[in-house]
Amino acid sequence: MKGVVLAGGLGTRLNPLTKVTNKHLLPVYDRPMIYYPIQTLVNAGIEEIMLVTGGNNAGDFLKLLGNGHEFGLKHLNYTYQQGEGGIADALRLAEHFADGEQICVVLGDNIIEGNIAGAAQAFRDQKVGAKILLKEVSDPQRFGVPALKGKRVVQIEEKPIKPASPYAVIGIYFYDAQVFHIINTLEPSGRGELEITDVNNAYVQLDQLTWDVLDGWWTDAGTIQSLYLANQLVAKTGANKMEEAE
Repeated sequence: MKGVVLAGGLGTRLNPLTKVTNKHLLPVYDRPMIYYPIQTLVNAGIEEIMLVTGGNNAGDFLKLLGNGHEFGLKHLNYTYQQGEGGIADALRLAEHFADGEQICVVLGDNIIEGNIAGAAQAFRDQKVGAKILLKEVSDPQRFGVPALKGKRVVQIEEKPIKPASPYAVIGIYFYDAQVFHIINTLEPSGRGELEITDVNNAYVQLDQLTWDVLDGWWTDAGTIQSLYLANQLVAKTGANKMEEAE
């Protein structure tokens, strides 16, 4: 399995912080935001990783991350997204890198407390289709929300007025090689973007989408409020680990 971190976009919801840098280079407690999704993949035993970025500060990722040696990687791959075509549009840039293998995709502003090693192994065993991770939240209307029937997802609705469940689909996805064919069949949404929810719903129609609930806390860091929350959560987790070590 290979890993893909999506770290493009203009980060306009974080203005004025992002007027001079990519949002994924902003600090979350004691390290840049981009460190967290890379570490998530490494902790899941994924050693081949591609970073998809864009905008005017793409070169700063190379200066910061180099070949990924700080994470124990032998090599870190990079590619560049022109403009803002959406998450699915960014993902299709990784088709050559994936080379027919399973992939784990992490949005660059998603930060978790624990790890996804169990889900990654379950998807390796699954072999075909896709897997999403869910987290119960107090405000599911802000996210993609699954309608569940037993262990099956029957539909995912983006930012629903009346959520079908209390779960959010977090920004960590597992896909087989079909994903790139699916992306090429998508039509842009009303926002003019290729939506990752449409990708996931395509797997629902194929009856090939599974899901797990993520252990521990999760947050994105794409708004001022959620960036502040991410700093608090990471700081608290770090302090707790230090206390346990004493």
